[in-house]
Amino acid sequence: MKAYIVGVGMTKFEKPESRDWQYWDMVKEAGEAALTDAGVAYGQVQQVPVGYCFQASTAGQRAVYELGLSGIPVYNVNNNCATGSTALMMARQFVEGGIADCVLALGFEKMKRGALGGGSDGGARGEAAHDWGKTSPVARHYGVMAAGHGFETTPPTAQIFGNAAREHMERYGTTEAQLAAVGAKNHRHSVNNPYAQFQDPYTVDEILAARTIHRPLTKLQCSPTSDGAAAAVVVSERFVAEHGLRDRAVEIAGQAMTTDTEESFASGSCIDVVGRPMSREAARQAYETSGLGIEDVDVVELHDCFSVNELLTYEALGMCPDGASGKLVESGGTTYGGRWVVNPSGGLISKGHPLGATGLAQAAELTWQLRGLAGARQVDGARVGLAHNIGLGGAAVVTLLRKS
Repeated sequence: MKAYIVGVGMTKFEKPESRDWQYWDMVKEAGEAALTDAGVAYGQVQQVPVGYCFQASTAGQRAVYELGLSGIPVYNVNNNCATGSTALMMARQFVEGGIADCVLALGFEKMKRGALGGGSDGGARGEAAHDWGKTSPVARHYGVMAAGHGFETTPPTAQIFGNAAREHMERYGTTEAQLAAVGAKNHRHSVNNPYAQFQDPYTVDEILAARTIHRPLTKLQCSPTSDGAAAAVVVSERFVAEHGLRDRAVEIAGQAMTTDTEESFASGSCIDVVGRPMSREAARQAYETSGLGIEDVDVVELHDCFSVNELLTYEALGMCPDGASGKLVESGGTTYGGRWVVNPSGGLISKGHPLGATGLAQAAELTWQLRGLAGARQVDGARVGLAHNIGLGGAAVVTLLRKS
């Protein structure tokens, strides 16, 4: 049984504490927008997976109750930065498995101010980075980093990705300017996105001159802390037909989640421990189940939590050979006029990164692109979109969407 996205919605992603709202307010805004987009009433929804990282258990219920009190199952989902796409995957599985005809997937985050800071309950970016020792779920990941690079006083997530960047530079000759080109591209794209936290363009030189977070990564190459929510209504083919939704339906043509394998840790490389092997395998599975390949994709929303991760993801998705990603972004191959348009939304670097919402915000952007409704950031003739969402700990989700 096929699954379709028929409605999407999101809030503007905001700097934490810049808006007087609670997490249930943002979920209500995004959820109502998705339901309105689909032309579906909340009373028709049969299941609700809700993703977040920084609130207490059953916060999903507290948020969803603002949409209605129908007594349906609500599932609280936490899969680090891959939380939003995990909620979307659960929605798809409910529909494809015949458990439900109409599912609302939601994701939100209310975080604390401060670069690479934590959530509203004092956590550290969902990765327990402040306590990476024995109690942390990512102790093994940071242990690999510490063994090869030591452990500095810079933010741990920036360290592990920054050290992956150092390895990429040493191994393949990638330059700091090529890393900065990722940030320049995504900041430029976000100028046309009213939902983006930042909408200011920056040159490569300006990005290189920004404050260093962990060499070679500067502030303008790192995703910020953000508040926001996103949502998607996922339905069956039968529901599409019965409710006349074909004109707005976008097919989930393929989707796969992978977690860490021995390959993630065996090499001792930060490139592997931050997820390139996971992403590569998730892409392979998604291509296989959909019958599509990267050559069929027009537009990509991928997990650029740091500029280096965009380069690693090009390689994992098969957009270029290993080591060639710096040249690919430098050539203009991943922006308007190139082979693919990557992160037309501005990506995590400029659109923002409220952890639980990110994967669903990617789905919203691609749905608008495939419907031809993305305004000034529209990718001409887009028919196939790919979303890539990853979290340390780890999980990688690759989703292929196809215009119905």
